[in-house]
Amino acid sequence: MGDIRELATPFVAPGPSGVAVRGRLKCLTPEDERVLRAVGDCQGGLASRDLKARCAVGLDHSAESWASRKRGLTGVSSSRIAGAITKASHDQWALARRCLAAHIRSLEAGIRTLRHRLSLPVGAKGTKRAAGGYRSRGEWFHKSRRLKALEDRLAAAVADWRSVRVRVVRGGKRLLNTRHHLAEAGLSEEEWRGRWEAARWFLAADGESGKRYGNETIRVTPDGQVSIKLPAPLAHLANSAHGRYTLTHAVGFAHRGVEWADRVEGNRAVAYRIHYDAGRGRWYLTASWQKPVVQTVPLDAARGGGVIGVDTNADHFAAYRLDTHGNPVGEPHRFGYGLSGTAAHRDAQVRHALTRLLHWARQTGVTAIAIEDLDFGAEKTRERHGRRKRFRQLISGLPTGKLKARLVSMAAEHGLAIIAVDPAYTSRWGAQHWQKPLATPHRKMSRHDAAGIAIGRRALGHPIRRRTTPPRAHQSDAHGHRTVQAAPGAPGREGPRPRIPGPRTRSVPPGAARTRATRTPKTVRDVHSARMWVQDPLLVTE
Repeated sequence: MGDIRELATPFVAPGPSGVAVRGRLKCLTPEDERVLRAVGDCQGGLASRDLKARCAVGLDHSAESWASRKRGLTGVSSSRIAGAITKASHDQWALARRCLAAHIRSLEAGIRTLRHRLSLPVGAKGTKRAAGGYRSRGEWFHKSRRLKALEDRLAAAVADWRSVRVRVVRGGKRLLNTRHHLAEAGLSEEEWRGRWEAARWFLAADGESGKRYGNETIRVTPDGQVSIKLPAPLAHLANSAHGRYTLTHAVGFAHRGVEWADRVEGNRAVAYRIHYDAGRGRWYLTASWQKPVVQTVPLDAARGGGVIGVDTNADHFAAYRLDTHGNPVGEPHRFGYGLSGTAAHRDAQVRHALTRLLHWARQTGVTAIAIEDLDFGAEKTRERHGRRKRFRQLISGLPTGKLKARLVSMAAEHGLAIIAVDPAYTSRWGAQHWQKPLATPHRKMSRHDAAGIAIGRRALGHPIRRRTTPPRAHQSDAHGHRTVQAAPGAPGREGPRPRIPGPRTRSVPPGAARTRATRTPKTVRDVHSARMWVQDPLLVTE
């Protein structure tokens, strides 16, 4: 067995920094849709030109260049629209830059793996920590060709990084490539064109505290009336005062509607985004706002009421409740979900499973939920897992980042803390120390259930092992306590064992002599049993 890597310290995940709710814009008239499309197309063109200017500046970006771009957009729109467009362009450029860095790291990891496996003899056995050689000369040849292809890709990516060049597609690269595969996507050219144009529209505005209803560009009153500040070229389409267009029907927010209404009535900042779902033919309005920064709960306070250890799997959460001493309490729980189908369906499945998990956590009275700080960024490459295509698809389908963000956000509403722990060896050590001891004829323990216990114990600061076993000199504990379940300051930890009356022999059970000495045998079987098991303390002689 190789050296065990150093484990990271558990930490309490910070709470959510913002909130977003979505409502549908129903019963829009043809005039409403015509205005929304015109505004989105106009501002989308401005956003495309500004993004091109931001990419050209590169690392020479400064406050002066930002202000210059904003002044150029203000003349053809408004100051607030220009601010929203320039901010979106900067965020998109920064995201593309981070994605390029991650792509370079992924290529470097794949090249290292290929070079290592190609350096080994064909058919060489691998280990748990490093893959072996390839199975045949043919596979070795194809992998050598792939190594050359990855090296060329890496050289191109590094050149882009050094020249500060990013590749951004407004509307999405996937939708752009769909244009060349319309038959496979089941779309006509007109349908694709409609989706492409809708994806490139820009109908968003940042909020501003102190302004009426928290937003001057896209204003939503407490009763749901939506009005939009039109850009200068479209001012002739206004149907309200001050160059505004008011939609015919109101919008409502079923989720967090009261919280949104409180912010709007208090004239606090609320950002809005209007987008069109071309597949469904529906318009939506998304409202978002920042939440005040809340001090993270200390780790000791989060551990105070026990935790629920959660092991994340491809189709379910395996959860086990642990008390403050690390002892499993009750039965294991599983919360299933499916990761097949559309992205919206997968997201709904995960949200439903998390909701059931949080409701159970509230019922048990724990103060925290422990999860693994998973990141499969370096483990999803084809070079690392070779022909294990199903396993690569499995780990690629796990929504680790979105799951943790959603769990933190939902747990904050229930008053629960999230403790993130190092995922190293939790499944292996959990199965080794907890799976078999907790299995009974009426309880089936899986490897995932045992991993949940390991995750919870690591979050509580306890070792995953059930107990430490010093060498025993005799039957009693001559070397002190062997259990590490209780904390050092737990009452009764150093107390004596409870005394069980009766002789300590293999033939006489505890309490047998006392029981039989205080009652009179009533049957032949009792008399025979008494004569057989109870020995007279006096020696009878003749």
